[in-house]
Order: sequence, then structure tokens, then C-alpha cells
Amino acid sequence: MTLKDAIAIALKYHPRLQEAADNTSAAQQQIGQARSYLGPQLFGAAQYLRSTDNGIGNASYYNPEGAFPRLTGTNHNLPSNDFSQSWDTSNNYMGGVMLSQFLVDFGRRHGLVSERQFEAAAAAADQQLTELDLIFEVSQRYFALLEAKRLVTVYEKAVEQRQYHLHEAQVKANAGLRPQLDTYVTEAEVERAQLHLVDARNDDEDAKVALDNALGLSDSAPAYEPVDILTYYAVNDSLNTLLDTAFRSRPDLTALQDQAKAMGARIVQYNSDYYPTVNAVGGYSALGTGTPAANNFNAGIVITWPIFNSFLTTDQIAETRFRQHAILRAIEDLRQEVILQVHTALLNWQASLQRISRAEKTLAASRAELELAEKRYEAGLTSIIELEDAQRSYTEDDAAYADALYGFSVTKAAVDRATGRSLASF
Repeated sequence: MTLKDAIAIALKYHPRLQEAADNTSAAQQQIGQARSYLGPQLFGAAQYLRSTDNGIGNASYYNPEGAFPRLTGTNHNLPSNDFSQSWDTSNNYMGGVMLSQFLVDFGRRHGLVSERQFEAAAAAADQQLTELDLIFEVSQRYFALLEAKRLVTVYEKAVEQRQYHLHEAQVKANAGLRPQLDTYVTEAEVERAQLHLVDARNDDEDAKVALDNALGLSDSAPAYEPVDILTYYAVNDSLNTLLDTAFRSRPDLTALQDQAKAMGARIVQYNSDYYPTVNAVGGYSALGTGTPAANNFNAGIVITWPIFNSFLTTDQIAETRFRQHAILRAIEDLRQEVILQVHTALLNWQASLQRISRAEKTLAASRAELELAEKRYEAGLTSIIELEDAQRSYTEDDAAYADALYGFSVTKAAVDRATGRSLASF
């Protein structure tokens, strides 16, 4: 399984990304909800009431939310001069439809659509940020698994070499050529190497579990072997180029910019309250205590204008402007953070290349030192202590070289995370 395969699996199966995708889809549905206010609205209603028909004369009153049915000023079936009250009830039927079409409101409903569009864009940018973080997490754990496997190889080789030293020490001690102390020293070193190997194999298993988790598969992950890509090459990227890429590609910057635009669209909505809203309406109703019902049609223009609302609109606009300014400050703060992240990641990447160069030279010197110590011990020119010290240094330097290769790969992935350029491959 290549690193690209691992990232593709994570982007497909990880629940964290699926959650972000669902949030993006939900935000996109809000655009349709906002647009619905721009189109025609058709309402239908039907009603049956069993009620008394006592007249109320020519009374006038408010009818809050249609809670109380309006009765005419006549006494229905009673003579015109009869105002007696009765508990008798009769049937009342009503049915009708009403059509309303928005015409103009000086920006409120179009502003709501724009706000929802920018919010959906911000949600999509948040989803991209989740992808960016997941790509980096998978890369880290993939390289950690490769390093763990290399360290297992390092300590397996160390055990094998120390077992050879132990055999050689036992042969020489039995022949009386070396003291028995050499056997005890090499036995201790074999056990130490075995202990390191146990730890290395455990780290390997831990790294595999961590990568399975980053893939979003955990205990359902199939068997696989990662492709060993721990390598290095020259670092040719400049800081200015990386910063330009980051400012263009970082989704968290894009999300904040879209949030600021959403606040601008909300200001347009609130500004519309200084002007009237115009709707075209039309309807039909059938109403009566029996059949045939009384048919009525209506059509017209409805204009509403909040002339004075105790400065509510002014305060809403001021609040939204402050929120927009706060987001703009957050954008500037994030730009500063991006510069820090990119610069630090580049310096770490460059330093990792220098560490590899030093680790290579150190490992070559340790290998030569170990080979010379082995020859000197075979010739009886040195003690077992010198040989085991050389062996210990070689093993440590071999492990340090593996760690340096891991450091190069991880710091390169950190540069890709800081600049956002790893998104371009997926």
C-alpha cells in the first residue's frame, strides 16, 4: 500500500471527513431554502367549524393570528331587530387558496441568499481543512510505521551480531584464549539487544494500529504492507514561493474570508429595513354555512414598511459591522500564523536534510569502527568491552539514521500541510 493509496482510503472512509461533507451538504441546502423566498408561495386552507351564530353588531377588534373567527354585524337568521342570544350551533365551511409573489424588498431576500452562499462556501473550506489535516495525519502515521519497521530491522541485525560475538567469546573462553568474563559481557549485550527488539516490535504494532485508525478502518483494516519510501532529496523551495502557495491554498483562510463576506451580505439584509417590501398577492375563497358557498376572489399589491422600530435596524447593522471587523482581524491573525507555520516547517525540513547528511557520515564511521573492532578482537588485540562499545555505537547510529530519514519525510509533509499544497493531489 503506497502513501497515496493510504490517503485515498482515509479520504473515502474516515468518519471525520464524512461528517464534514455532511455539514457542507447541509449548508448548501440552506441556499435553496433562502432562494425559496424569491419564488411564488401558494397556500391552501380548508376549515370546518360547528359554532353558534350570535351576532355582535358592528363591533371592531384585532384578530391576533386568526384565533377568533370574524362574525358579521347581522343576526344571521334572526329578524333584524332581534338581538337575543342562542346556544344553537350550525355548520360553517371554508376553503381557499392564496398566491403570493415577492417583487422587491431592496436587498433583504437576495442578501439572505448571498449570506447562505458564503456560509456554504465557508463550510466547504472547513471540509477542505479537515481533508488537509487528515492527509497530514495519515502521512505522519505512514512514515512512523516505516520508521518502526526499519528499527525492527536495525535491532534484529544487532541481535544477530551480538549472538555472533557471544559464540566467538564462548569459543575463545572454552579454548582458554579469553577470560570467561567475555562470555558474561556478550550474554548481557545479547539480552539488551533482545529487549530493544521487543520494544521495536511493539512500536511497530502500535504504529500499525495508529495508521489503521487514521485510515478510518481501525479493526476492519485488511492486511497490507506499506511501501518503504523513506528517502531524501534536495530542498529547492523558497520561502516566498511557499507563502504565496499558502495564502492561495489554505482552506482556513478561505473559510474566514467567506465568513466576512457573509457578514457583508447580512448588512445588506438589515439595510433593506429602511425601505418598503412589495409583494403581489391573489386568492380565492369559498365561505358559507352550507352550499352553495359564497365565492370570492382577490388580487393586489401589498406594501409593508417598518417606518420606525426604535433603532433596531441601526443597532443590527452596527453589530454586524463589528462582527465583520472581528473576522477581518482574525484573518490577519491567521495570516501571521501561516507565515510562522510555513517558515518553521521550511527550516525544519532544511535541518532534516542536514541531519541525514550527518547521520550518514556517522553511520559509515561507526560501521568502519565496528569492523576494525571485530578484527582486533579476533586477533586478540583488544577486549570485549571495546568490541561491544563499537557494536552499541553502530546500532545507535543505525537507528539515528532511520530516525533522520523519518524526520525528512515528516517535515516535508508538514510543509505540505502548512502551505495547503497537499490538497492539489486529491
